[in-house]
Amino acid sequence: MRILLGVSGGIAAYKAVLLLRLLREQGHAVRVVPTVSALRFVGAPTFEALSGEPVTTEVFEDVDRVQHVALGQGADLVVVAPATADLLARAAAGRADDLLTTTLLTVSCPVVMAPAMHTEMWEHPATRANVATLRARGVVVVEPASGRLTGADTGPGRLPEPEEIARVALDVVEARPAADLAGRHVVVSAGGTREPIDPVRFIGNRSSGRQGVALAVAALARGARVTLVAANLAGDLLAPVRARGAEVVEVSTTAELRSAVRGAATTADVVVMAAAVADFRPVAPPAAKIKKVAGRSPAPIELVENPDVLAELAAERLRVGQVVVGFAAETGDDDGTVLEHGRAKARRKGADLLVVNAVGHAVGFGTDDNEVTVVDGAGATVATAAGSKRVVADAVWDAVTSISST
Repeated sequence: MRILLGVSGGIAAYKAVLLLRLLREQGHAVRVVPTVSALRFVGAPTFEALSGEPVTTEVFEDVDRVQHVALGQGADLVVVAPATADLLARAAAGRADDLLTTTLLTVSCPVVMAPAMHTEMWEHPATRANVATLRARGVVVVEPASGRLTGADTGPGRLPEPEEIARVALDVVEARPAADLAGRHVVVSAGGTREPIDPVRFIGNRSSGRQGVALAVAALARGARVTLVAANLAGDLLAPVRARGAEVVEVSTTAELRSAVRGAATTADVVVMAAAVADFRPVAPPAAKIKKVAGRSPAPIELVENPDVLAELAAERLRVGQVVVGFAAETGDDDGTVLEHGRAKARRKGADLLVVNAVGHAVGFGTDDNEVTVVDGAGATVATAAGSKRVVADAVWDAVTSISST
């Protein structure tokens, strides 16, 4: 793949060197197009040595080749990292006052920008408006990370790590040409809810949230606006979703998840309940930790049933025409197989689709791969998928788009 790596002038420009090396090691041809100020942080010889390509900031070099047009026409992907507030403003305004901004006006390939700046600059209304303008034109502007900035400052505005920028950028190129979820709002729940027993203990489950995150990432790649309701997910799992611009709502208990999903679902075209929701919760968890007393058995914990969030959503349809998808994590037993239990659950829940998968130790939960059967509300098989959780996610979205387009 032929990649243009734009670099603008910020302290985070040193990470562009790491990104360049990473992209080259993956076999891509990379041409670095810096701004003049970028070369005050990282010199042209460094970029030239690692890319094997010439580096210039000038429109008036190689004029006979019309370089600013030739670069854009030959690119499969443009990545700008870091993208400073100034670069975002110039790109949004359509300025063409150096080789990088001129090239940005000539490309027809995907463009990914990774902003880096102080928190105050990132949150300024002018920057937010520029980002909105670029996104409206189809530019993928990833959300900056939150952390240590220049000096002692911390907050949102930190450039994401090169590995994450590369993942986002390459995913954009590999995304399906037909953005079949474009213009749709998708709500996905992921993870596992936790019900407090006391201030330090809880009833939970083994769900890592990886399948739900894969569903969110796949939906973003297919053009959707995504709200991810994340139940007790690790920060590194949320990074790819946040970087791609999804709204993330973090929750812990089933009640919190129910409130967040229902709130987001009022504007959603599709709701996918991939989270493993606790069926029961303690009636009255104590305010203090339950102490172990030698020779005495603990008092029984009285449980009460949680609301069935999926069944509620399927019955109420908080928006006209809304597609509701559930997940059924099942184990086989004397009463039936995984799929038989899943088919019965599909008929009870009333969702449009139910994704049935076997779970257990080292199966389904916490693994990189998954194997599922997608059934409709009557329990009939619609699709099957096996492989990485991203492969499974795309199979689920294929099933969603097939029924929502009919």
